[in-house]
Amino acid sequence: MGVGANGCGRTGLWLVDPCDDEGSERECNDDCGAGKQICENGTWSECTVPATTRACQNDCGAGSQTCEQGRWGACDVPTAERSCTGACGEGKETCSAGTWGSCVAPPVDFPCDNACGTGLQRCEDGRFGRCVVPPAQRDCESRCGTGHEACVDGVWQPCDAPEPGAPTLHTILRDFSPLTSPDFERPRVPGQSGDDRAIVKSMLGPDDKPEWSGDPSIHTVDSKETFDTWYRDTPGINARVDSELVLTASTTKPGFFIYDNLQFFPLDDDPRGLGNEGRQHDYHFTLEAKLTFRYSGGEIFSFTGDDDMWVFINRHLAINLGGLHQRESSSVSLDEHVDDLEILHGEIYPIHIFFAERHTVQSTFTLETSVADQGSCP
Repeated sequence: MGVGANGCGRTGLWLVDPCDDEGSERECNDDCGAGKQICENGTWSECTVPATTRACQNDCGAGSQTCEQGRWGACDVPTAERSCTGACGEGKETCSAGTWGSCVAPPVDFPCDNACGTGLQRCEDGRFGRCVVPPAQRDCESRCGTGHEACVDGVWQPCDAPEPGAPTLHTILRDFSPLTSPDFERPRVPGQSGDDRAIVKSMLGPDDKPEWSGDPSIHTVDSKETFDTWYRDTPGINARVDSELVLTASTTKPGFFIYDNLQFFPLDDDPRGLGNEGRQHDYHFTLEAKLTFRYSGGEIFSFTGDDDMWVFINRHLAINLGGLHQRESSSVSLDEHVDDLEILHGEIYPIHIFFAERHTVQSTFTLETSVADQGSCP
């Protein structure tokens, strides 16, 4: 018993096909073509067909396909190559087993640049690496001098020039008594503003003291003669006390220094002054201080307090809070006033600070600045 028209063939399950003529042959066929069966031991053998080949084709091109034991093998196509263009440029892609691979280009370096300068960026396996720029260095400066800063991985590192420490202001305090100085504990006029911005001229005088402007609108100072005693040692009128005011590095603004005192009574019960005169605090005094700084750009000077405050930068009036007033604020950005202040980048200039506490019952003094005293440099 067999399958197919001639009694021979292949199926998924081979069925026994008996025969009587031992050694006889008969024709048969399978998917590979025509072949023969032999009668052996009373049974027809499997159909034996010589291996055969035929032309075939897949995505890689033309090839051949071999049939053995009734089954056609895969289409065998020689490995093929073709030119291609990928992310890294011109390359080749290879076709194997009917499938084209990805475009393979040799590693290539492309020019690139970042904040550090010009370098090379390698493209390999279809991907660009980082831009490699040789280490760069440039000159820089801080408020204390010059240095260098290096550029690494596209980022300029901090300047290694020395930075100033928190400045200490060497101050001169002058204690006054309302009994001998009418500008102190001066009665306020009802309905009249305590602000008095016209008291001083816009430039320091030859002796580096504020000068009386003579403006007729002045209403919180008695006269030029009384004002001239504020920042000058005057026996019988004031007592001088030399002191220091220490700023500290700000915890919220890097590069800034601050002095913040909402109970600013530096002469309380100081035997060098005139005393509290029966009051809880010594409320009547002036303060002057001077520092020098190198203008590097970006400096800011701010003051908040009561009463009078004048700040002169390079001898030019930069902050004017003159008058008998409650706590007020003013700030100056030096970059915005380089022409008014006549300052040049990299040059050293003086700052003169003048303050007056003239009336009960409060005294506050808050100074915040990124200006650093040259004397605090390493």
